[in-house]
Amino acid sequence: MHMIGSFATTVLALAVVLGVLVFVHEAAHFVAAKWAGIYVHRFSLGLGPPIKALTFRRGETEYSVSWLPLGGYVKMASREEEATSAALEGGTPEAVVPPHRMFEAQPVWKRMIVILAGVTANALFAWLLFSVLAFWKGEQVIIETRVGVVADSLPPGAEALRLLRPGDRIVAVAGQPVASWEAVSTGIRDAPGDSIPIRLDDGRTVTLLIHPDALKERTLASIAVIPYRPAIAAEVLPGQPAAQAGVEAGDTIVAIDGQPVRQWYDIMRLIEPRPATRVTLLVGRADGRHTLAVTTRGESVDSGGVKREVGKLGVGSPRPAIRSRSFSLGGAIAEGGRQTVDAIHQVGRTIRGLLSGRVAGRELGGPILIGQLAGQTARLGLDAFLGFMALISVNLALLNLLPVPVLDGGQFMFLLAEAVRGRPLSLRLRERLTLVGLVLIVLLMIFAFWNDIRRLIEAWTQH
Repeated sequence: MHMIGSFATTVLALAVVLGVLVFVHEAAHFVAAKWAGIYVHRFSLGLGPPIKALTFRRGETEYSVSWLPLGGYVKMASREEEATSAALEGGTPEAVVPPHRMFEAQPVWKRMIVILAGVTANALFAWLLFSVLAFWKGEQVIIETRVGVVADSLPPGAEALRLLRPGDRIVAVAGQPVASWEAVSTGIRDAPGDSIPIRLDDGRTVTLLIHPDALKERTLASIAVIPYRPAIAAEVLPGQPAAQAGVEAGDTIVAIDGQPVRQWYDIMRLIEPRPATRVTLLVGRADGRHTLAVTTRGESVDSGGVKREVGKLGVGSPRPAIRSRSFSLGGAIAEGGRQTVDAIHQVGRTIRGLLSGRVAGRELGGPILIGQLAGQTARLGLDAFLGFMALISVNLALLNLLPVPVLDGGQFMFLLAEAVRGRPLSLRLRERLTLVGLVLIVLLMIFAFWNDIRRLIEAWTQH
């Protein structure tokens, strides 16, 4: 039942994300076309011929849901019906259209606005969602720049992170002062140039060498360092080994079996390999230090699909100090704009990395991956889901701007050529370029689907 519910959530979340974003995109084309005086035959969610049961007419325009659930279209009246686009848009309509209502009858600048309306709407929609989230949730940052632990596995170029020691305080990343852990992570991820200098309060500088377009490596490096947490038993669970031994909430754990403990992760490192084992704790509290004998509890955990038993004391770690900030309406709009620009920058770096080979083609995802991520964020809550939708909206905007003829970017290039030459490119040339573009998009979709299926197979074999 859990798997069925999870699958249903994933499918529903995917339908909402793609349905809303495609509607926003195509509605913008539709409104712009009406503004420009262009006759619109059909507004469709989905490609291909419309489903008759889900079609109705209002005025001159037919509104429908079509059979192929991969996008949508606004069928505008045109003197030059292209074979490839006609097939994707349900064939050639028979309605008689006044010559001045044709797409080609409008000035080039108006047609450019119509073509770019969709990507503009997707970018503005992302801005709206980011602004709503900023106004609703505000901002929470971890007020800590001391190093806790560094991951065992590091991406190429990040090996210098091993020079960091527990307790080192980071004061600047790529020349920018940092006062929160989010600033540290963002600085590593977004620093310009191939080198990322990380300056510490003792004067040392650790430098990473990762190209800015190697986004996966940058991201892995940004999460490879975990912030410091003091070795304090913030919570002592009743009935657990620590409580039975006399550990009190607020105690500082100074040593375990004589080995010094400097931070919370030392406790985990020393206790987890010792299930059901008697250990000696040296704890500090207001009235001095106390030596306590504890027998750890064994607990089975799933580690990468492998079951193993680890030791537990039954104490909770201290929560990081968090600074919360709320935004006024104007501040939320400004923050939403900043996050939109940041998302555009990240997606642009990914596209550039794919073209340069610094981002592996295996990282490309299709509808299955989008559905999985949509389902995961939906289960995390409305704020996570809306943030994901905003990011996908930015993706949709930038991908549509690529100069591929079947996309908005390609159509804009046709219009740009017409504006420069004073006359449009020949219909035959445009049809050939559009066919090439269609083939490229189909091949890209097949490749993305294959990546999705490969991930599913790999995840299934690992379990």
